[in-house]
Amino acid sequence: MSDHQLRTRTPAGPAPGPRTPGSRAAAAFRAAAPALAVYAGARALGLLAFWAAASAAGKDPLGPLSGRWDSVWYQRIAENGYRYTVTLPDGSVHSDLAFFPLLPALERSLSEVTPLTLGGAGLLVAWTAGLLAAWGIFAVGARLHGRRTGVVLAALWGVYPTAFVQSMAYTETLFTALAAWALYAVLRGRWIVAGALCVLAGLTRPTAAALIAALAITAGVTLVREYRDERRAGPVLRRNARMVAGVALAPLGWLAYVVFVAVREGSPFAYFDVQAQWGNNIDGGRALAAFIAGLPWPAALGLCAALGLLGWLVVLCVRQRQPLPVLVHAITIVVISLIGAGYFGSRPRLMMPAFPLLLPPAAALLRLRTTARTAAVLAVLACASAAYGSWTLLGSGPP
Repeated sequence: MSDHQLRTRTPAGPAPGPRTPGSRAAAAFRAAAPALAVYAGARALGLLAFWAAASAAGKDPLGPLSGRWDSVWYQRIAENGYRYTVTLPDGSVHSDLAFFPLLPALERSLSEVTPLTLGGAGLLVAWTAGLLAAWGIFAVGARLHGRRTGVVLAALWGVYPTAFVQSMAYTETLFTALAAWALYAVLRGRWIVAGALCVLAGLTRPTAAALIAALAITAGVTLVREYRDERRAGPVLRRNARMVAGVALAPLGWLAYVVFVAVREGSPFAYFDVQAQWGNNIDGGRALAAFIAGLPWPAALGLCAALGLLGWLVVLCVRQRQPLPVLVHAITIVVISLIGAGYFGSRPRLMMPAFPLLLPPAAALLRLRTTARTAAVLAVLACASAAYGSWTLLGSGPP
């Protein structure tokens, strides 16, 4: 080596050490920061619009967010446990056993260690979970199609027509956060983490069945393909032991609650009987068809057009070649939401955890020529969502 090379060579520094979990989390947060900022801005706009509308109407802005409809049932469970029923004039009995335990458990825990009321604790859980859900949705979108897609995907979820529910003491944000991170874990091959998140999701909402199905079908397809190549089950199962363990773990939360209700009520099908009393049984879509048939023809045509658009989004997701767990989760959520006999007005919010349906619109927005145009479209959607949310929350019917 020449003297010139010795003089100009840059001294080698110490080799970089392995990244700690804290540094990885910080890097992930920095990557997600734009998505979280856009999502928080959309939800802040919705809250501001509702506060203005409620104040103009002389109503308490916090009441509809933490003290009406399902949120009252969750807080009653948090305060007294499972013991409350209501008998309606038609003789049907509504039991609080229809509501899963994770949200009330978190509400009770927070209210015991902070000055928050149960309603305030419910809002804190919902708002925090909303940010975690936006982060998980960003992570899935970024892994599949890049960071810009992740940002737009999280933004679209925040301006969903019924996104006002994300600001209420409901389970939508908590369940979506668990679902998004579980799907992200599957995409990264971290099956035990995905299974553990499924356990928590199964303690949050009955639609955890969609997430459980996503893991089980993905694992089943993987194992069948590998067995077809090797024709030996032993090595395939050993190589995929963590996958099998994650899938076995996934349904335990949902099953635990169903068994709890069965033991409490003394009937193996008690949970399903409770849901049927609420009108939430599965009827294959007959209730939806009857609802459409009973509408005036302009409204019926509009609803059919909306359902057609939903079907087209599903087709686009398939054509987009979304990974199997993501696709199965979204489609199953949609199917469960449409084939139940429950209150029709709740179905749009029940489909909110099916965020992969927003991947095709996110891709379309990113094809606009400039970032300014994409931002303008999102701003218009945010304003429309805020206005619709204010109108709905000030109404009498539950979302």
